[in-house]
Amino acid sequence: MTILLLSGSPSSPSRSTRLLQYAGEKLNVLGQRTVSLHVRDLPAEALMNADFSDTELNVARLLVERADALVIATPIYKAAYSGLLKAFLDILPQDGLNGKLILPLATAGSQSHVLALDYALRPVLTSLSARHVLPGVYATDAQVQWHEQQGLQLDAAIAQRIADGVQLLTESLHSLRHAHASKNPAIKELMCCRA
Repeated sequence: MTILLLSGSPSSPSRSTRLLQYAGEKLNVLGQRTVSLHVRDLPAEALMNADFSDTELNVARLLVERADALVIATPIYKAAYSGLLKAFLDILPQDGLNGKLILPLATAGSQSHVLALDYALRPVLTSLSARHVLPGVYATDAQVQWHEQQGLQLDAAIAQRIADGVQLLTESLHSLRHAHASKNPAIKELMCCRA
């Protein structure tokens, strides 16, 4: 199973992308396979015009289609997720997240927009038929610090919330894997042989 790490930040580097990379590293330690996609790296004109003849845009859509789960990171601007992320979500089919598990991450300057994940992003993910949107992780700039010498420094509470989110995502994928196996006798037999 594959987890897509989707960055919706227009900046590089950014706090939200660093938080996303941190979550990805934790997932890798737990044996999960991750692939990264930075929306800012897609051709802007093709993205804005939903030009599906563009190869890079189609590869990005295919990465979403093939992923079993997504960890989506975005900065919060004016109580909403980034316009860049919105542009990307808009080019997905209406059921573009069908059956997928989603772990949302967000960073912002203060606690003022803490509900943006639940009231701005979650409804869009649900409308794209996400199987389950897990509780999100919201961090302020002060809770996600980057130092040239020490690297990423997370507030202890944020580090714990990321650990909890990663664990929940891993457990949910494990349950999903077993549900699929129980529906497919060949996979079930293979899993029994490995036990």
